[in-house]
Amino acid sequence: MRIGELSARTGVPAATIKYYVREGLLPGGERISHNQVRYGEEHVRRLRLVRALVETGSLPIAKVREVLAEIEEPDRDLDGTLGVVAGALSAHWEPPQGPKAEDVETAHAIMERQGWHRVNPGIPQINVLADVIGRLRLLGMDDMVDRIDQYARAAETVAEADLRLLFTRDDRDEILETMIVGTVLGDALLSALRRIAQVEISGRTFNAREGEPDGTAKG
Repeated sequence: MRIGELSARTGVPAATIKYYVREGLLPGGERISHNQVRYGEEHVRRLRLVRALVETGSLPIAKVREVLAEIEEPDRDLDGTLGVVAGALSAHWEPPQGPKAEDVETAHAIMERQGWHRVNPGIPQINVLADVIGRLRLLGMDDMVDRIDQYARAAETVAEADLRLLFTRDDRDEILETMIVGTVLGDALLSALRRIAQVEISGRTFNAREGEPDGTAKG
């Protein structure tokens, strides 16, 4: 296919495609004449992946180049590849002094109770969880800390749905594209659904307490 068709199929302007080629994010096409280049399906898949990293994941070009170089390591399996991309997408929330040891211990205890034994104890998200636990305790909301296991079980259900979706894809780049879009937009999706559910449960609960007929909750 010509660059115009590649642009139409992926939604990426031709000038941007050429820029990605110059930056090493996309392999060049096959030159069939002095002024014509042919692209294939592999360019469609890679361009969608690059677009997901740049536009949905909001990664800078230099970071995208670094991620692509890492995931193309021949000895890296899919699990490790997904970890590289997940790490690149993560927004780390690290307190200046780091979380307290007791809060880190609580975070590890939560993972132990869930049976999450394959999680590397050094991943940054554990410190994020520990910091949240510390902030909750500082605000006197220990009862919310006590309920984190419920959130963990809900998170595992969502993660299982995420992975089942990934395994409906056959191509490696399509799997990674789905993971990127699903992670970034999935966070927004969960946040929206949580707020909607809170409005529903709030209306249902307080109507029942006040002896009113169940109706549509207003938000």
